[in-house]
Amino acid sequence: MPELPEVETVRVGLERHVVGRTIARAEVLNPRAVRRDPAGPDGFAAAMADRTLIRAERRGKYLWFALDDDEALLAHLGMSGQLLVGEPDRPLSPHVRARFTFADGGPDLRFTDQRTFGHLMLCPLQAAFPVTADNPGPSGLGLVPEPIVHIAADPLEPAFDPDAFAARLGRRKTGIKRALLDQSLISGIGNIYADEALWRARLHWARPTETLRRSEVSRLLVAVDEVLTEALKAGGTSFDALYVNVNGESGYFDQSLNAYGREGEPCGRCGAPIRRDTFMNRSAYSCPRCQPRPRNAHW
Repeated sequence: MPELPEVETVRVGLERHVVGRTIARAEVLNPRAVRRDPAGPDGFAAAMADRTLIRAERRGKYLWFALDDDEALLAHLGMSGQLLVGEPDRPLSPHVRARFTFADGGPDLRFTDQRTFGHLMLCPLQAAFPVTADNPGPSGLGLVPEPIVHIAADPLEPAFDPDAFAARLGRRKTGIKRALLDQSLISGIGNIYADEALWRARLHWARPTETLRRSEVSRLLVAVDEVLTEALKAGGTSFDALYVNVNGESGYFDQSLNAYGREGEPCGRCGAPIRRDTFMNRSAYSCPRCQPRPRNAHW
């Protein structure tokens, strides 16, 4: 599933190519694409006509367009969703689930989703927290789409509070990787970047959160920031054709991974073979020497 760097890469592309334009027509080609929109496919398409896309914004793994009123077009890419910009007369892929054409006749926007786990919906914007100079929220207005108001701030936005995160983390009584994947605690981090940040911070993924010292939490947050920032510069991580940016281009951070997907390969720090463990029906990768397993681990 796309994580923060991949979704932010898409957001930047949408800001460049789509924001400021007015939708002439919206077409829903597969009703699953708008399954969470209460108006249904026809109502969604009718409501999107003649709407102007004011801003492209993101919180964690969610994207949205702020519209020319108090509503937003919310998108979640799921496992394989793509928002692709291109010439309107290009061939229509069988995996296109929704299509937006614009009043200026320029490039269109297509929501392509091979596995159909992603979705689009029109929803109201809502204040997620009081707006201050130090905590302006994703848009500077403190507004997020109503369905994701419970999603925590992500590590790269001004609203993220390291001290509040550390305090909440210590009360969780769970494994640190499980906590990093909890989008109500910290958003935008998935399996790949959790493993990479934990490797950099030299923390085992099953380390109980209640045993972490404040200095270790600080070290982990530095690692999270470094990993996400470097991945963003690389355009994200692409293991297959299911994640691409708005122009259809893949990211290349997979070339810089130190732990994730490297079972049996030597650790870049100490040379010990990277270990893979089963974790929440997924995998967790770690160095058995640099990230020793705790005795009182939370599995």
